[in-house]
Amino acid sequence: MLDLTLAKLRLKEKNLTLSIVKESKVLYETRSHGIIGLLQAIEKLGKELIDSSVADKIVGRAAALLCAYSGVASVFAVTISEEGRRTLEDNHVFYQFENWVPNILNYKRTDLCPFEKLTAGLANPKEAYEKIKSFVGSARTSGG
Repeated sequence: MLDLTLAKLRLKEKNLTLSIVKESKVLYETRSHGIIGLLQAIEKLGKELIDSSVADKIVGRAAALLCAYSGVASVFAVTISEEGRRTLEDNHVFYQFENWVPNILNYKRTDLCPFEKLTAGLANPKEAYEKIKSFVGSARTSGG
């Protein structure tokens, strides 16, 4: 629980969007928005994320699936969606949160977050990771 407390503290004190801590050591931090920070942490750290603690500003289904894929032990979310909460429970990941929302919306708040749409109906964390990685990769190469 100390790792989760430390990650949560750093998230708030340093105004981060993501903080990952394992064995009292900070593994990764970012202020980047959206799911990109978590995806970059997975690509950079790989198996080192197993049993780590993640503090994230927003956790929806997509982020929860990425945490499950990475073997994260615990998650703190400033804001969590119903699908994010359910996905963490289904994958036996301990979590805490401050705010619960029915859905994660896009930046304009006009529709569901594109990553929530992308992972809708997916239960397999590995499949979700591959789909998200592919989506982000194709968006980068097409200039999107």
